[in-house]
Amino acid sequence: MERLRQEIEPAEAGLDPKALARLDQHFARLVDEGRLPGYLVGVTRAGRVAHLTAYGHRDREAGLPVETDTVWRIYSMTKPVTSVAALMLVEEGRLALSDPVSRYIPSFGEMRVYESGSGASGASGASGGSDIRTRPAEQPVLVHHLMTHTAGLTFGFYHSHPVDALYRGAGLESSVLPGTDLATTCEAYARLPLQFEPGTQWNYSVASNVLGRVIEIASGRPLDEFLTERVFRPLGMSDAGFHVTGEQAGRLAELYEETEDGSGITPIPGLPLHGRPRLLSGSGGLVATAHDYHRFMEFLRRGGELDGTRLLSRESLATMTANHLPGNADLRTYGSPAHRFPGNAGVGFGLGVSVVTDPRITDTPSTAGTYGWSGVATTTFWVDPRHDLTVQFMTQVRPTSSNAVFPELRRLVHEAVRES
Repeated sequence: MERLRQEIEPAEAGLDPKALARLDQHFARLVDEGRLPGYLVGVTRAGRVAHLTAYGHRDREAGLPVETDTVWRIYSMTKPVTSVAALMLVEEGRLALSDPVSRYIPSFGEMRVYESGSGASGASGASGGSDIRTRPAEQPVLVHHLMTHTAGLTFGFYHSHPVDALYRGAGLESSVLPGTDLATTCEAYARLPLQFEPGTQWNYSVASNVLGRVIEIASGRPLDEFLTERVFRPLGMSDAGFHVTGEQAGRLAELYEETEDGSGITPIPGLPLHGRPRLLSGSGGLVATAHDYHRFMEFLRRGGELDGTRLLSRESLATMTANHLPGNADLRTYGSPAHRFPGNAGVGFGLGVSVVTDPRITDTPSTAGTYGWSGVATTTFWVDPRHDLTVQFMTQVRPTSSNAVFPELRRLVHEAVRES
């Protein structure tokens, strides 16, 4: 177990202490108003932690404070880790971005694409509801499609497309089949139609779970073993994993959900983390401490190397963090209808991370090339290459609507950065 520690004063790192104080005051107020249980924020410049604040509670009801060794459910911040693992296999020649997924999961060999119908009757299966019409896919789903979320897969909790309803009808409302393993869940995905022809739209989806299964098959190792041996141990991410030990359990943050009116929070069940899970989710199954994710961000910031340990080439990291949407499109214009909202303007997508492509039209101040991702429990991170900056924010609240925390966080951090 390692704790994240502040290493340098903000002013020495070119950060405005007064702006950082405003950041802390803003989020402390959300805690004091009962809208967050507690939080941790870390800002690092040129590899040195220049601002670190832990405030409030990791378990409000038990009165346990947020500490620098608190263990957090990072949910979709798992996806960049899964992408790194896949790129390691690419470099070893055991996987290629251009490989059809069916090379590893044969049931993806004859995918069908939605054409018409509402799916209102709700039957599950390859054809879905009785009025659903599909056609054979014109091209295969590729590993690259999985990593860029352009495969045509979806999530059952969306309510914007008939295929979303088919996922719910197949028992995939929470994105996985309860009580099954990753292999069985991926077979369920393959039985359902794609929303669109692979490579023609962006739709955030279960694709990283499929990628996790591809990693298992290509490496010959369960996903948890591969990540532990090839990523976590080499990078010194000592608390990261798919479950918590007895020692870690006391440091695990409680999970909360916003009340319907957004005025407060209430505890809810989280991932079943006590004991190795049957389903190892490459999409959202990991827990980690702030120290763990700091190490991962530093590995990214340094181009695939940390403390003399290189896991990926600079070229692979550059590929991962470049926009892969055609014509340098952004998520608003290339996204499916569920993603065509102002917050996606000026933001593209790489291999498991979002990438700022046009800071002139983003909804919060940003710089071109900044990349990162977030988790459903209001965790987030980003790496800003221009300012040599990494930022992470940890709390444990599932919002009931759009998340207002992230825009304010980005704005307040931006105000603190002095041009170097």
